[in-house]
Amino acid sequence: MCDGRIGHVAVVTLLDQGLTRSGERAIVRFMETPDNATPAAAQTPAATGIAAQDWATASADEHYRAAVVDLLGALAYGELAAFERLAEDAKLAPTLGDKAELAKMASAEFHHFEQLRDRLSAVGAEPVAAMDPFVEALDGFHKQTAPSDWLEGLVKAYVGDSIASDFYREVAARLDSDTRSLVLAVLDDTGHASFAVEKVRAAIDADPRVGGRLALWARRLMGEALSQSQRVVADRDALSTMLVGGVADGFDLAEVGRMFSRITEAHTKRMAALGLAA
Repeated sequence: MCDGRIGHVAVVTLLDQGLTRSGERAIVRFMETPDNATPAAAQTPAATGIAAQDWATASADEHYRAAVVDLLGALAYGELAAFERLAEDAKLAPTLGDKAELAKMASAEFHHFEQLRDRLSAVGAEPVAAMDPFVEALDGFHKQTAPSDWLEGLVKAYVGDSIASDFYREVAARLDSDTRSLVLAVLDDTGHASFAVEKVRAAIDADPRVGGRLALWARRLMGEALSQSQRVVADRDALSTMLVGGVADGFDLAEVGRMFSRITEAHTKRMAALGLAA
């Protein structure tokens, strides 16, 4: 198992450098809103090691158990925060139909939260305690990136959340089969992806100047999210160790680099789908 302090430095460094090849900065934000791009984790090889085990077998390793509790706690608070944010974004919706669509998405996010909360309880973890380490970072991110209008809210959910979802899919490929199934289930698209693309592209078609403003907004989101994600990873021993291969097999430093390359490619496609320059 790698040393925890070395793991912290390595992960933070990779987070800092992950998207620089495309001119952007990597983010690992603990939320969910995947798009219709091919999941990056689908490119991983057949399951081996922990990924081939079920929870009952894998959880015998106390370090792995701690890492999974951290992961589920981060995801759970992300889902709860997503529910709250979508409810707030609905207030900015220009039409009643848009408001109703966001309300439906918010309901789906809360259901995802309930699944994660129940799973944490089932594995003997207290859900609130598992989520608590991630509250400050997530709340800080949302405070710093409160959208000023409807379109900024859509871009924030679609671009930022989708990168986080790509990351979680990559991690899920190395988890035990039971945890992996749950993580992938709560990353299911709530409909926000196609909805955001339709609305943002229509706005840009109506006024091309909107595109430049939203592209700058997307870059700001990444920078803010990076600073928060670095804090989270550096503070959580089990989680950072898992990312560099100390717990979940197959996540050595070279693979983390390839992972960010896949996430970068998906991000570039996502920006293009919105009609924005990456």
